[in-house]
Amino acid sequence: MSETAVKAPGAVDPGRWRALVFIALAQLMVVLDATIVNIALPSAQQDLGISDGNRQWVVTAYALAFGGLLLFGGRIADLWGRKRAFVVGLAGFAAASALGGAATNEAMMFGARALQGAFGALLAPAALSLLAVMFTDAKERAKAFGIYGAIAGGGGAVGLILGGFLTEYLDWRWTFFVNIPFAVVAAAGAWFVIREPEGSRNRSPLDVPGVVLSTLGLVALVYGFTRAESEGWSDSVTVTMFVASAVLLAAFVAVEARVKAPLLPLRVVTERNRGGIYLSLGLAIIAMFGLFLFLTYYLQIVKGYSPVRTGFAFLPMIAGMITGSTQIGTRLMTRVAPRLLMGPGFLVAALGMLLLTQLETDSSYAALLLPSMLLLGLGMGTAFMPAMSLATQGVEPRDAGVASAMVNTSQQVGGAIGTALLNTIAASATASYIADHMAGATSRSQQQLVQLEGMVEGYTSAIWFAVGILVVAAAIALTFVNAGRPGGTTVTGSAETVEDEVPVPVVAH
Repeated sequence: MSETAVKAPGAVDPGRWRALVFIALAQLMVVLDATIVNIALPSAQQDLGISDGNRQWVVTAYALAFGGLLLFGGRIADLWGRKRAFVVGLAGFAAASALGGAATNEAMMFGARALQGAFGALLAPAALSLLAVMFTDAKERAKAFGIYGAIAGGGGAVGLILGGFLTEYLDWRWTFFVNIPFAVVAAAGAWFVIREPEGSRNRSPLDVPGVVLSTLGLVALVYGFTRAESEGWSDSVTVTMFVASAVLLAAFVAVEARVKAPLLPLRVVTERNRGGIYLSLGLAIIAMFGLFLFLTYYLQIVKGYSPVRTGFAFLPMIAGMITGSTQIGTRLMTRVAPRLLMGPGFLVAALGMLLLTQLETDSSYAALLLPSMLLLGLGMGTAFMPAMSLATQGVEPRDAGVASAMVNTSQQVGGAIGTALLNTIAASATASYIADHMAGATSRSQQQLVQLEGMVEGYTSAIWFAVGILVVAAAIALTFVNAGRPGGTTVTGSAETVEDEVPVPVVAH
């Protein structure tokens, strides 16, 4: 195959599988960072003298920058080229991680986390859109997105294990420094291996009003949910944030419908399949984020597990996700319609969540937590894989970056909502249980038991809501997503074919 054939629009890149290694490594780094810092937070707070009131900003600064700038990052990737955006994002993320690891006070830490979020918002959509434009054959695409989906789903739990090891045996600063080798290897590999197809950039002028409105609207939304978790839903600032977000995002939609070169072309989100995927993925992430949080607290506080042991306790979920994504999803994706993987996948995850509503203070890990985690992992892995692939399939190459950014945005906003909403439900149920039962507890040990039982009562109350949310996600996937199974050799976003392949029409969903 000639060099021009490799670079022509729609041509197959011979280095695509090597490129996948570096794209997956970068994705793992970003997903790890979402949970690895949570394990290190207590140690970092003590060392840097961060107050209890301000410690949430270690997480919030990252979430605000990442969630607020994702659409902008996706558009920059389309404008600059995904390879360049990917490498710049990795370099910036590594520099911000070095700054966080070397932090000497809270301002330096918060700044480093915001920078990590900003460069992550450039990196994440560039990584997913590179997969979208490099893997065009349906069977290869299924395998590539199976690997990517497993990392996207299971990386958070890996972060808990790695964070526990680094914090317990080295120092919390290594939860930042560990990103640097990841980023250097991924950036070097990407620079030499990735060959982005020509003609896939969107060189339209940047939609500045769209950038401003979307960034402010998403920041207000994420901050509203984050603040609701700590200050309550009726707090005046919380309410103001939600109102401001609604106004800004409504103005954003109005602007996008009118400008010639919109930041987010409405055709990307109004297409039935993509709209259904963004909505169902966001809902599933709400359930998942809440669960990670509750199980981490349950295992460490109620069961007395160490950080490392807690991380290892999540391994069955990771194994389930990898199996669901690479074995079930990948093998069936070219044989059945995506909704027949997504819908049942979310329902299997809901069944795993349903088992967790039986949680007690003395529940057996082997009898209850292990099977529930396996079911959750299998279900989520099976559903995530076709969702990730279909979200960017059939989209015009010039829109690949922003379509990928919407996948990340739905996950990021879903995570913020899940943490705040389910935490609020749990806290309310816990307070109610303790108020009802504390009067009968006369000794100190009985009072401690009531507090632990109250915590578990709160977790199970919130998990019931998570079950319902996953059932709704399954219903949306089965109702909205009506695409048929992918054809054998379809070239997404191009009507051209490659060498000996049989010419086929563009897949349009």
